[in-house]
Amino acid sequence: MVDGSIIHLGENSPEYVAFRLMEKIAASEGRIFNDRPNGTHQSADRAWILSTYQECLSVVLRYQNKGR
Repeated sequence: MVDGSIIHLGENSPEYVAFRLMEKIAASEGRIFNDRPNGTHQSADRAWILSTYQECLSVVLRYQNKGR
């Protein structure tokens, strides 16, 4: 469950881009970041969040390094 803490990441950092990408994927898959799923959305559990963020960060870093 997200506790409401604010984490400041640089807007153009790979971590920020990966986080935003994860949010887009969650929305497209009907996942929400809280512990109260409803009829159309399911909670994004810890395993989903960590694996999805890791995948997003990997993609962003690969894309970033491809441009160099």
